[in-house]
Amino acid sequence: MTPSHLRRALIAGLLAAIVPFVPARAETLDKVTFGTNWVAEAEHGGFFQAVADGTYRKYGLDVTIVPGGPNENNRMLLIAGKIDFFMAANTLMSFDAVANNVPVVTIAAIFQKDPQVMLTHPDAKVTKIEDLKPLTLFVSKEGMTSYFQWLKSEYGFSEKNVRPYNFNPQPFIANPKSAMQGYVTSEPFAVEKAAGFKPNVLLLADYGFNTYSTLIETRRDVVEKKPDLVQRFVDASMVGWYNYIYRDNSAGNELIKKLNPEMTDDLLAYSVAKMKEHGIVDSGDSLKNGIGAMSDERYTSFFNKMVKAGVVKADIDFRKSYTLRFINKGVGIELRPNKP
Repeated sequence: MTPSHLRRALIAGLLAAIVPFVPARAETLDKVTFGTNWVAEAEHGGFFQAVADGTYRKYGLDVTIVPGGPNENNRMLLIAGKIDFFMAANTLMSFDAVANNVPVVTIAAIFQKDPQVMLTHPDAKVTKIEDLKPLTLFVSKEGMTSYFQWLKSEYGFSEKNVRPYNFNPQPFIANPKSAMQGYVTSEPFAVEKAAGFKPNVLLLADYGFNTYSTLIETRRDVVEKKPDLVQRFVDASMVGWYNYIYRDNSAGNELIKKLNPEMTDDLLAYSVAKMKEHGIVDSGDSLKNGIGAMSDERYTSFFNKMVKAGVVKADIDFRKSYTLRFINKGVGIELRPNKP
């Protein structure tokens, strides 16, 4: 071997010995901002779980969750391009976006069932939704323009017995011949703590109010320009929700309590138990297609009901409000126990 060959061989050997010890460049994570529509709570748990247990990072994402609240409008931040994704309340918001040419689109539905309920006193002997008609009904302004219009068109309810609901359970507690709106995951718990009785609960979704709830929205330009980012955020969020509902959710709950000290362990446990009991997150189409599932048939059905109820206009192109591109792939489904 000539000196030059020897020199090259020595250099090659040295390089081979050195390269394995060179630290790998840290993986670059895509920064993502996700805004919720309320303060941190169990109803947002899967998103916080995916942050806390590192699921988003496994999908190459550095996710910051921006909690909502009474004085926050994270949807406006989405529209303005200040955040990347937003958690919308329900399908009616999607229809409204189309009607007003707002450039957002729904990419997943975390809740297969809307958690909206009506609560009654145990002695009221209410067993079906029609039994609510003679009672005094405490309904919010938002409720009057949405699900109550459906109750009128579908079940013949009247506004004569309606009283304003100001998110205070005391008028309901004081009147045994009344019913109060709420979420199955929270208000029954609050009433039981305050009044010492377990209220009867009627979940409107079980009577045909088939809106999706807790939607993930983004802007149309994000879908068009960054589809891989959108897919990774959706997939990681679904895994986060499986882990939160069915597995050890302590990491997610600790993050929720850190951001919202009013959340207690017993309320968080109650909310998760009710989401599982009523199939809020995982039922219907999601059993086959995975959490986040949506379908054209379901959207069409709910749209027709809202048109009949006079809540939305029949001429809007509601199919522009959502896309099935990023869901129905069964992502994370293996994390579900055999019996949901």
